[in-house]
Order: sequence, then C-alpha cells, then structure tokens
Amino acid sequence: MFKIATSLDDLLKAFMVRAIVFVEEQRVPYGLEMDEYEHSATHILGEREGEPIAAGRIRYLGDYAKLERIAVRKAYRGTGIGHQLVDYMVSISQQNGFSAFKMHAQAHLTDFYGKHGFIVQGELFVEAGIDHYLMLRDDR
Repeated sequence: MFKIATSLDDLLKAFMVRAIVFVEEQRVPYGLEMDEYEHSATHILGEREGEPIAAGRIRYLGDYAKLERIAVRKAYRGTGIGHQLVDYMVSISQQNGFSAFKMHAQAHLTDFYGKHGFIVQGELFVEAGIDHYLMLRDDR
C-alpha cells in the first residue's frame, strides 16, 4: 500500500494527493505547498489498486526525521490509512537510523498524532494560514 516514491509517476501521484488535500481543500497557495525541499526529501506514496490515496514526505534534519505534508484524500479518511501512513513514515525513518521525530501538526490533529507518541511542544503558531503545533517524539 505504501512505498517510497522512486519514479516520476510515483512523485506525480504523491504531489497530486497533496494538491487535492492542501491546495484544493485547505486553500494553501501552491507556492507554499511546493517548496525548495521537494528535491531533497523522501516522498511517500499510498495507493489502493493503483489509485493514489495518501502521501507524505520525510526530511532528515540533524538528529530528527521531520514528517511533513501528510495527506489522505477525503474519501479514504477515517479508514485507518492516516495511521498506517504515519507508522510507515516512522518505520522508514527508523530504517535510516533515526529515533527522534518532529512535525508541524495542524492543531486539530494533535490527538491523532498523539496516538503515535508525538507530544505537543510550545505554543500555537500559524503556518500557511493554518494553526499548528510543533510535536516531537523521541525514542532514544
């Protein structure tokens, strides 16, 4: 179901999911959604029967693996896909030697990420016009 995007087709599918969720649904401007880190990040694609349904990206920053751009298409939300995606992203990061993780989580999703061991750190902040919290998980 999940894999690291290694082909142009995989990347396009991952970017398509992100465009649907972030640009269309959440009204994040394209210029904020796509950034200078696309070429250096590890992109994750979730598919069901060839249909792109979920995506995320990982950046390795110092001691932390940063989970970003986690998106599940609306029709597939509430099915556990999001939890499976987060678990997969953590697993890939662990395979790359990381045991500490961080993310900028949308404020309404802190309980969701809390189920994966992430803990809110600091104050609420706005990113791309959406309320977020820094969340950390440290398995060291």
